[in-house]
Amino acid sequence: MNIGQAAERSGVSAKMIRYYEQIGLISPAGRTDSNYRVYGGDDVHVLRFIKRARTLGFSVDETSALLALWQDRSRASADVREIASGHISGLETKIAELEGMVNTLKHLVHCCNGDDRPDCPILDDLAGHGKQKGN
Repeated sequence: MNIGQAAERSGVSAKMIRYYEQIGLISPAGRTDSNYRVYGGDDVHVLRFIKRARTLGFSVDETSALLALWQDRSRASADVREIASGHISGLETKIAELEGMVNTLKHLVHCCNGDDRPDCPILDDLAGHGKQKGN
């Protein structure tokens, strides 16, 4: 199948397939005599694996490591678990940071009168003129 068909079957865009090939995440595709990429069912399976890993937020490096482990039948599941556990910790950190942002914005919105006057605690905070902690 050509790159468009592989993209359609895997859910990974042709542009991303080319990028994954360029960075070495996937092996270079076979080529026809006219130099078109050719993909098989195994390639689509690998692309689906990559898409799922990326959908779960794994970085390209983490995805590469997981892909290598997936393809290594003598792997230890502990290695996979370690990558996933580290990713969970990173996600939990991001969630805490996002919750902090939401709480700050809720506070600023609450402090804003939302009227026709130009005074705005939201803009003051963004400009660094809001009340600082400890002041």
